[in-house]
Amino acid sequence: MTKVYAVILLAALLLVGCGSSPPAATPTDAVEPEPVVQEPTATVLATETAVPIPTPTETPLPPPTATPIGAQAVAPEATATPEVEQIAEPTIIEYAIPSGSRPHDVAPAPDGSVWYTAQATGELGRLYPETGETQHIPLGAGSAPHGVIVGPDGAAWVTDGGLNAIVRVDPATEAVEVFPLPDGSGYANLNTATFDRNGVLWFTGQSGVYGRFDPQVGQVEAWSAPRGNGPYGIATTPGGDVYYASLAGSHIAHIDFESNEAAVLEPPTPGQGARRVWSDSQGRIWVSEWNSGQLSRYDPETDAWQAWRLPGSNPKPYAVYVDEQDMVWLSDFDANAMVRFDPNQEAFEVFTLPSPGANVRQILGRPGEVWGAESGTDKLVVIKTGS
Repeated sequence: MTKVYAVILLAALLLVGCGSSPPAATPTDAVEPEPVVQEPTATVLATETAVPIPTPTETPLPPPTATPIGAQAVAPEATATPEVEQIAEPTIIEYAIPSGSRPHDVAPAPDGSVWYTAQATGELGRLYPETGETQHIPLGAGSAPHGVIVGPDGAAWVTDGGLNAIVRVDPATEAVEVFPLPDGSGYANLNTATFDRNGVLWFTGQSGVYGRFDPQVGQVEAWSAPRGNGPYGIATTPGGDVYYASLAGSHIAHIDFESNEAAVLEPPTPGQGARRVWSDSQGRIWVSEWNSGQLSRYDPETDAWQAWRLPGSNPKPYAVYVDEQDMVWLSDFDANAMVRFDPNQEAFEVFTLPSPGANVRQILGRPGEVWGAESGTDKLVVIKTGS
C-alpha cells in the first residue's frame, strides 16, 4: 500500500470559556490561547507554549491542531494485501492540557467531555473538546491516579495508586468518594479497572493484586494474584467475562466469578510482557505484548493463540483497544505512533503522531473516535476515523 502523507493547515481559533461547563471543584491554572501556525511542509504540530499557569478553574488552552493522517500501511511479509476502501480520511487532533499533568489514562464520557488522570498532580482532569477547556478535580493528599473509566452510573471511576483506593467522581457535582483497599492488603500499585455485566468493578494492582468493588455493597475486596507481581490491563468481554494481563508475569488471566480465582493463560511467546488486554465483539482477547513487540489474540472458544509482530525494528506496543468495527488499535512508543490492525486483512497501518515523544499510555474510544493520553507531551489525542 502506498504511503500517504498529508498535512492540513488549520488556523487556530481563540477559545472562550464554556458557558455551560459544569461547576468547578478547585482552581486550576490557565494558559491564554495563542494561534498556532503550521507551514504546509511541517511534520510536527505545536499545540502549546510553555507558560506558567495562573488560577481560574476552567482553563482556556491553545486550540487543538488537526492533521489528516498519513497512514503507513504495512502488511505481513509475503502477504499481498488488497486496498481497503476508507469511508473518509482519518484525522488526528491534539488537545493541550495544563503543563505538568502527565496524563496517563483517558475515558470519553457520555456528555461529550473526556476524563483523564493527571497522574503527576493527583487530579482528575476533564476536557471539553468543543472549546478545548479543561477542569482539574483534586482527588486528595498523596493521590497518584493511574486508570479512569466511565461506570454504568455515568461517573468517573479511578484506580489511584497513591491513595491505594478506588475513587468515584460524580460528573454533575464533582464530589469525590474514596474507597480504600482492605486493611492489611498492602500497597497494591493500582493500575486499571473494568465493570462486569452486574455493575461490579474489577481492578488490578502491579504489586500482585486483583480485586473487586461492588458499589451496592460499598466494600473493596482484594486477592493475591497467581505468580505474584504484574497484573496490569483488564477488560470485560461482551459475554461478561473478565480478563487481565500481567506485565511482569507475561501471561493473561481469566477471573472465575464463583470462586474469585484467576486462572493463568499462557501466551505462546515466552517473556512477551503482556501489558494490556481488550475484547472484540466475538469475545476474543487481544493483547499488547510490550517485550516481544507483538499483538496477540486468544480465542476462548478454541483455546488458540495467534500473534503478529508490529512493523518497525523495535516496536513497543503499550496499549490496545478494539473499536466498534473490530479494528484493533495500539500505541507504539518506539514509532511514536498509533497503529491500526485489520484482523480480516491481517495488515497494520501506522499513524505517526504529530508531537514527538507522545508516549500514549492508554487508549479508549467511542464510535468514530479513538482517544489516547500523551503522557510525554501533556496532551490528549483523538483520531477521527471517519467510520
